[in-house]
Amino acid sequence: MSNNLNINDINTNTLRDIYTMMFRIQECDQRIQRWLSAGKLQFQYYPCGGQEAIPATFTSLLNNDDYMITTYRCIHDVLAKGSSVKDVFSEIAGKKNGLCQGKGGPMHLSDPANGLMVTSGIVGGGVPIANGLGLASILKNTGKTTIVSFGDGAANIGAVHEAMNLASLWNLPVIFLCQNNQYAEYTAFSESTKTKNLSERGNAYEMPSIQVDGSDPVALYFAAEEAINRARQNKGPTFVEALCDRLQGHAFGSDESHMDQNQLSKGLLNTPINNFKARLLSDNILTLEVIEKIEENAVKEVDEAETYTESCLPPTETDLYSDVFSDPNDIPDISNSDSDSDNLESFNYDNAENITYCQTITNTLDYALETDKSVIILGEDIADPAGGVVKATYGLSTKYGLERVRPTPISEQAIIGAAIGASMAGLRPVAEIMVNDFLGVCMDQVTNHAAKLRYMSGGKTNVPITIRTMIAGNVGSFGAQHSQSLETWLTHSPGIKVVAPGTPKDLKGLLMSCIYDDDPCVVMESMGLYFGSGEVPTEDYRIPLGKAEIKKIGSDVSIITYGAALLSALEVANELENDGINVEVLDLRSLVPLDKNAILNSVGKTKRALVLHGAVRFCGFGAEIASLIHENLFSELKKPVTRIGSAYTPIPFAKELENYHFPNNENIKTAIKELVQ
Repeated sequence: MSNNLNINDINTNTLRDIYTMMFRIQECDQRIQRWLSAGKLQFQYYPCGGQEAIPATFTSLLNNDDYMITTYRCIHDVLAKGSSVKDVFSEIAGKKNGLCQGKGGPMHLSDPANGLMVTSGIVGGGVPIANGLGLASILKNTGKTTIVSFGDGAANIGAVHEAMNLASLWNLPVIFLCQNNQYAEYTAFSESTKTKNLSERGNAYEMPSIQVDGSDPVALYFAAEEAINRARQNKGPTFVEALCDRLQGHAFGSDESHMDQNQLSKGLLNTPINNFKARLLSDNILTLEVIEKIEENAVKEVDEAETYTESCLPPTETDLYSDVFSDPNDIPDISNSDSDSDNLESFNYDNAENITYCQTITNTLDYALETDKSVIILGEDIADPAGGVVKATYGLSTKYGLERVRPTPISEQAIIGAAIGASMAGLRPVAEIMVNDFLGVCMDQVTNHAAKLRYMSGGKTNVPITIRTMIAGNVGSFGAQHSQSLETWLTHSPGIKVVAPGTPKDLKGLLMSCIYDDDPCVVMESMGLYFGSGEVPTEDYRIPLGKAEIKKIGSDVSIITYGAALLSALEVANELENDGINVEVLDLRSLVPLDKNAILNSVGKTKRALVLHGAVRFCGFGAEIASLIHENLFSELKKPVTRIGSAYTPIPFAKELENYHFPNNENIKTAIKELVQ
């Protein structure tokens, strides 16, 4: 950045706009705190005093449709990006008319119409999402710049480093704006890192870095100009460290004893607004009359917003279930499908081929990539010559190029974050998390961001991502950290759809439906199924999410299952025919949405049920199925529902122990015979 920072090189109207926004932010911040002090409202609030100049200046150089992601200390960023004071105030007051219909609140404000895509309450959690927005800008050639704002504390979060590495690797138009107010919550900067200057962090990723006085709008303007121009010119990301003072404790009402009192006193005497005002007057940029009019208008705007907010009504109970999914009928708590469970699902496709489960993945992704330019694939080792650990993506990068089939570093948070951001900008990413266990590494991105962004935005944000992940249990040699099945964790997280296809045909139909669903979906693939084969339609084939299928009709007992356990269920059902036991096998296929009617129809007919899955039995998904049956059919059942799952142990390495851990056909047979006695 040039050392020649001449205020006269900045347009007068721009300087006026910057001051206007700074004062507007200050007035809103102080008004909110007066509300809280008076007891009019109660919520956790993080003041932004001392940081007003940073977003006010940066946004003066942005277009309305440029993107911003910010963190929970966000009121200044949100207002600077263009959100109205009325919308913001009514949201933080929890009103139906609020920016996010009262579902986001002060820590989760979003306004996609003004480019404010995410406010994350998770420290550093929003940063990986910025890369997806930047990637979409490149692939769609929109020229949009993305600014992701975070604090000095977040600079120590692993997700931030993953994101910076990926942004540099892919040369993305992303600006990493660290608003360094010298405190990470209650911890002083010097006590949280050995790094003297956070701007040095960018150097590790060969990313140009700028350290700037975040209280000086003039210095900020030229720093912002440099970083934004780099993004506009496709020169990649920039790290900007804007040094500033926090003028209050961490949160409203917080004790300030942890702060350097001399530094605090100095900051309160020399606020960015007062200093900038003095400079505008001394340099004859603006007259006192103009400044007073700016301040008068800001106070009036805030007064009107306060009055408006007080007149707004809160959401009603009927608003509770809106925006969990694009279609509220997909919510298991309140929905019932109209599934016809009396017949096997028809399969009347003239053009079908007999292929493996694994090849089905390849062919389905190939079809989606060929027919829809918005589909992209992200993941570790997915490009040729590797083509994925089981060759499920082999040939796709050669055919479609590394722009659309993107191999990534081993950075699960960065992968899912990028997929989320890209989906919010109009793409339909398919992200591969190599093994189901590895979801634990990126579960923040899955459950706190992908799952919740629609809801927290009041329905303004879609996150149409598909996450493919492999369950390697019961195939031997993988052990405790590469074998488990985490569907219960996922299904317990509102906002995520989860499918577990047990056949190649179902895999294609469900994977296609997930790719084109407007909600985040997780496809649970079983390694034990990869090399089994079946008939698969060659054309566009989709199975509605939330529709189970009877794989074998029976009358004596219902096995309710999904995923790889389907094979055991069918084997046992066929073997028991010789014993005169007629078993019905219901394949759920989809866990969320859940085909409750298919379950109740099947068990209502047989009066007996066994729920079977490969995941740990205790607190497993089967407990939800058993509860559903007992709550609805208790008086009709001839026996209580039986559950079979895996033992409550980590998955052992030794094959002999693994065999004891997982359900086996003999266990299943014994359980069924006991049910029909």
